[in-house]
Amino acid sequence: MKVSDYVKEGLKNRVEQKPEGYELLGAYKEGVHSVECYAKLEDGKIVDAKYISSKRCKKLMAVADLICERLKGQKIDNIKIDKDDILAFFREEREKDKMENRVSIVLKALKVNA
Repeated sequence: MKVSDYVKEGLKNRVEQKPEGYELLGAYKEGVHSVECYAKLEDGKIVDAKYISSKRCKKLMAVADLICERLKGQKIDNIKIDKDDILAFFREEREKDKMENRVSIVLKALKVNA
């Protein structure tokens, strides 16, 4: 999928400020790009995930949105996100190096090995 198509379909997990009842999972800033990830937890599981990111990068917004989708249902103490899986989802995107960078920014915010 292309980032532009994903964004057109709608970013389901993007918020402008910390959602009430959510915990900060982590934040990371690199240059002009920044992301904060939040989760709503029940019994140690992530039942919902949201993020705040810099608005100027559609690639970062799309990657963060997809990763938030993949967080749902995971145990908070055992988060697993497969970088290659995220990159494969956006395989139609041309700038592979930028996509890898944006994935690594979100994974660093989550403290998941990038």
